[in-house]
Amino acid sequence: MNALIWFVILYWVISVGIGLYAAKFVNSSKDFAVAGRSLPMYVVTATVFATWFGSETVLGIPSAFLKDGLRGVVADPFGSSLCLILVGLFFARPLYRMNLLTIGDYYKARFGRGVEMMITLCIVVSYLGWVAAQIKALGLVFNVVSGGAISAETGMIIGAASVLLYTLMGGMFSVAITDFLQMIIIVIGMLYIGWEVSGLVGGAGAVVAHAADAGKLALWPAPTAREVLWFFAAWITMMLGSIPQQDVFQRVASSKDEQTAGRASVLGGVLYFCFAFIPMFLAYSATLIDPAMVSGLIDKDPQLILPTLIMTKVPIIAQVMFFGALLSAIKSCASATLLAPSVTFTENVLKELLPKQSDRQFLLSMRIVVLVFTVIVTAFAMNTSSSIYKMVENAYKITLVAAFVPLVFGLYWKRASGQGALLSILLGLSSWILLEALAPEGLWPPQLVGVLMSLSGMLAGSLMPQLLGRPARAA
Repeated sequence: MNALIWFVILYWVISVGIGLYAAKFVNSSKDFAVAGRSLPMYVVTATVFATWFGSETVLGIPSAFLKDGLRGVVADPFGSSLCLILVGLFFARPLYRMNLLTIGDYYKARFGRGVEMMITLCIVVSYLGWVAAQIKALGLVFNVVSGGAISAETGMIIGAASVLLYTLMGGMFSVAITDFLQMIIIVIGMLYIGWEVSGLVGGAGAVVAHAADAGKLALWPAPTAREVLWFFAAWITMMLGSIPQQDVFQRVASSKDEQTAGRASVLGGVLYFCFAFIPMFLAYSATLIDPAMVSGLIDKDPQLILPTLIMTKVPIIAQVMFFGALLSAIKSCASATLLAPSVTFTENVLKELLPKQSDRQFLLSMRIVVLVFTVIVTAFAMNTSSSIYKMVENAYKITLVAAFVPLVFGLYWKRASGQGALLSILLGLSSWILLEALAPEGLWPPQLVGVLMSLSGMLAGSLMPQLLGRPARAA
């Protein structure tokens, strides 16, 4: 235990130091937000992968898989991996050519100020649960590796403060450089611990066969209307809802050219899909290695099953590799998701309120917003009981119903208008919120109804004025 906690401290200090070193490259707001649009293919691929390989991948997805099998993880990694691939194929290149600082700038350029403001606020709010999930996971890790000496709440504060430190100073440069190094640690650590655990259960084949016999590998839903609708809704929530997100856009915009932006997104998505199955394999191995421990935690806190397995059943070197990979995953995701909404809010909301700023003042504003947002999400993380997986999945519902349709139709349908975008946002949000309040577990998933109403609003708002003989009015 002593060796492990000292390793965690050493690793933490080194990684924060590297992040602070990267701050030397920040000379402007563009450097802070999108790394000067200069990152090469291997760095962009790493930061795409590392940003998405977060706490939900190592702790949330395995716990959901243990309870519900592959059906329970259709949102992530199935939906999330496809999101990155779709971004690389259909969105990265056209957005890169626009030379924008944030995804909110796209909505302003295409639909006007009103749409920009509404979408920006939706995007910022959507990050609250996602970032809080990473902070919550940091608290869990510090609590576990310290044997309870550090409480989960104290761990959240320590983790949030240290991630804030280098993100505040280095922005996207710090995120990119630390992500590249942390991707290496994640890959090596996951492969090593997978090999170590497979030796305890008689090989990977035994685990896969046991999972298949238990029905955990069945992906498709039961052939009933409700099951099919909820399965489809869970799938598209992250697959489509995370496309209009600032962290995805930042990786596109930080690339040195549009080819790099597209290819790195696709490759990052493929890598993420492949490696996301390793934590699931590890957690399910626990049902063979220590079934009593699993049965005791499965209903109490399934997120603790994998860390408990590592702490009790493998040698210290394997513990070091696992928690090194876990900390890398959480830190890379946390830094990216702190930076993204802060930059978006500063550029698309605060800048309009304080228009006469020099670039130096604008950079300072970004850093202040990063600090304030960190305090807010840390407080939220300390006062929520939601699981990490659900916090991340729910984060994308608001952007699915409000931002996805205007993004797609704005890029690929010339007749899409500002009026159509406004109606799309209003109908999508209002129908989703109404169903969440009145029938959250009904036949129709609220977010699925929301995105269908959003689509209807875009079509009606853009076409009706033209059908009536009047031009569509821009926002």
